[in-house]
Amino acid sequence: MRAIQAIKPGPAPRSLRLTDMPDPQPGPGQLLVRPAAIGVNYIDVYRRNGTYTMPFPHIPGSEGAGEVIAAADDATEISGFTVGSRVAWARSVSGSYADAVVVNAAQAVPVPDDLDLPTAAAVTLQGMTADYLVRSTFPVKPDHTVALYAAAGGVGLLAGQMIRRIGAHLIAVVGSAPKVELLLDDGVPQVDIVVLGTMRNVTTELAEAIRQRTDGLGAHAVFDSIGRDTFAASLESVRRRGMLVLFGGSSGPVPAFDPQELNAHGSIFLTRPTLADYTATRQELLERAARVFGEVSRGELKVRIAHSFPLAEAAAAHTALESRTTMGKVLLIP
Repeated sequence: MRAIQAIKPGPAPRSLRLTDMPDPQPGPGQLLVRPAAIGVNYIDVYRRNGTYTMPFPHIPGSEGAGEVIAAADDATEISGFTVGSRVAWARSVSGSYADAVVVNAAQAVPVPDDLDLPTAAAVTLQGMTADYLVRSTFPVKPDHTVALYAAAGGVGLLAGQMIRRIGAHLIAVVGSAPKVELLLDDGVPQVDIVVLGTMRNVTTELAEAIRQRTDGLGAHAVFDSIGRDTFAASLESVRRRGMLVLFGGSSGPVPAFDPQELNAHGSIFLTRPTLADYTATRQELLERAARVFGEVSRGELKVRIAHSFPLAEAAAAHTALESRTTMGKVLLIP
């Protein structure tokens, strides 16, 4: 099979290499899947550049969708999947940037017949992430105001739609002016869009922009996927007893801070959630995936695929994602 390997920590062009390798074999409880499309996510960048500890070399990639080409006997008992089943996954065993991927049967989900595989690959990880953020980490209600960063990114576009469908007030924060048009097309009012790229001092101006839109009170919840560059502003942007949800760090990790700051900002809550903890049981995994896939199939959730790269161009896909200019999902196509 062809696979992308991360050879050493570092920039994508120096780290990622296309290699020929033997096909992996599924072990007990596992499936071997031929992916039709592979999702590219920021966690792949963190693992490639050394932010998250990983062995090198390794095959990057958590997410994908495709057809089962081999299954251990007990894998079928666990999941009901057999050769030919259409499945998607947000966690793989062998790494998803490849022509053949080993997936634990308990972590694979069925793709409905009315959903194409590239769309399933585009929405599995980010769609379930948006689902747990909005419905579980901070259960958004119609009377809430929510500030969402990277609102034109993969998770942001999905979470923003969910927040607005609930009836809550969305403050959509984007990095640059070109992303504003995308949100306007989605029906987000211009007054509720905040552009970071126009700010000289993000810490003061971002918090001021959010408080101006909340009568000075701050947001009930701030969903921050940027991290280091926005964390101080996020603390200033949450209203008393509200919640700061740090679910990424595209600008880098947040520096150490004194928990007394949570007290000083109004007894606010801080959490750093992960998808694994919100799909900890197979039942919860299946429920989240089915809800997201159903919303997409019914047209209630619009999925935007920003770029599709050939597998061999994984480095270009990472570079595009790290530029923070992409608007929607980035895929690799084997």
